Amino acid sequence: MPTTPDMTTASDPGLLDTLQHQVAVFARRAEQTRLGGVGQVRNSMDRAAYLLLNRLDKEGPMGVKALAASMGIDSSTVTRQVAPLVDTGLVKRTSHPEDGRAVVLQLSPRGQARLDEVRSSRRELMAELTQDWAPEERESFTTLLTRFNTALSARQSSQALPDTVAPADS
Repeated sequence: MPTTPDMTTASDPGLLDTLQHQVAVFARRAEQTRLGGVGQVRNSMDRAAYLLLNRLDKEGPMGVKALAASMGIDSSTVTRQVAPLVDTGLVKRTSHPEDGRAVVLQLSPRGQARLDEVRSSRRELMAELTQDWAPEERESFTTLLTRFNTALSARQSSQALPDTVAPADS
């Protein structure tokens, strides 16, 4: 019965070398372009802002601690990253409906419009980069990349210190 190779008994180290190299190249190129899309919107929103706005859009208004937990980052990091979003009017701070002392963060109408604009631009970039791919190839790549990111997140979570929140995929 054939066995599935794992990282310690990999039958094709050359393939794993190529994979790790391509992941490194992807990370560098993604950071260089910020996968910012095309046109005037290109490179106009950093990764942290995009991920925070996206999370607020998908999950709705929430407090700093809840946002930090859902993103797998520290509350102080969220506070630092949200500040410029509040200053530019993309995120609103409001009082919690049940506890007026607590602050809730929510996407502002301006933030929603900006997020929609950036998503559209990034979607256009993805279409451009994969224009000669079959729909099944796009779907397979998306499935495999999601699986890869999930495995990275799980590995990071399992290695996190007990009092540290591990980064989650966003």
